[in-house]
Amino acid sequence: MDTLKNTVANLADLMDRQLALLVDQRYNHGLPSNLSGSTGPRAAINHGLKALQISVSAWTAEALKQTMPASVFSRSTECHNQDKVSMGTIAARDALRVLELTEQVAAGMLIAARQALELRLRISTLPLPAPLRDFLDDLSGAIPLVVEDRALDKELQELMHGLRTGKWEVYSA
Repeated sequence: MDTLKNTVANLADLMDRQLALLVDQRYNHGLPSNLSGSTGPRAAINHGLKALQISVSAWTAEALKQTMPASVFSRSTECHNQDKVSMGTIAARDALRVLELTEQVAAGMLIAARQALELRLRISTLPLPAPLRDFLDDLSGAIPLVVEDRALDKELQELMHGLRTGKWEVYSA
């Protein structure tokens, strides 16, 4: 469980770094800052996915914090009859929390990927491969483009449910 939570938290960290690059106009190759879908006079008062990126960063930090191995806290118990215990149940609880946080990060990344693809299509005429187009169409049904700032909690919850049930696979072999 200690190894699992470390591995999964590193996946959250990878997605967090990718999202940070995606929302930063210095690195996203022409997409708007924070992937804001707002244009015209209202663009200045909308922040796009800024709050989402901050949330993803916080969830990732919490997941990474949970990676301290529980096994190093083993205590002598039962009048020293059990002088080294696995701490497996504590590590398993920590691993579950890391998995939940990483699901949240993955859901946030899906929102950002959907937003970035749609914004890229506004400025590019390159056709999307059919599987990517199908994936985008499916996500678009669950996640409306963020044009005006709004709460994204319902979309995040729906995406996490979809990840858990296999509706959206973030990796396919």
